[in-house]
Amino acid sequence: MKKGKIKVFTRGKDLAPSEIEAAKADLARAEKTFKDDDYKWTTIQLYYSMFHASRALLYSKNLREHSHYCLIQAMREMFVSKGIFSVVYVEALIEAKNLREDADYYNRWSKEACEKMLKSTKEFLKIAEGLINK
Repeated sequence: MKKGKIKVFTRGKDLAPSEIEAAKADLARAEKTFKDDDYKWTTIQLYYSMFHASRALLYSKNLREHSHYCLIQAMREMFVSKGIFSVVYVEALIEAKNLREDADYYNRWSKEACEKMLKSTKEFLKIAEGLINK
């Protein structure tokens, strides 16, 4: 926040539920894409599901990120360090970001990575949604 990479966003709490809905929609599309054996797009959609769920959590604090990297750092600082969210899921978010970049920029992806990401994303979203609806 001191560097201006995380900013106050007064509409955040109002928009957090729509970010959860975006995360759910991305997960649903990813599940369909996975069944179609399109692992590149599954990878990308799963990352964005986690991204939107993370953004919803940040919005719930009336804050907004400047970048994907800043969102991950905010998750660590505001949720993991306070025992609200497990570091395991932030690590899954980092892995998903890396896999998304590999798929998007280098045409590298795998069915096995998608299977692992599907499981992590479902758990991530369930926990994030629970925190938003508290």
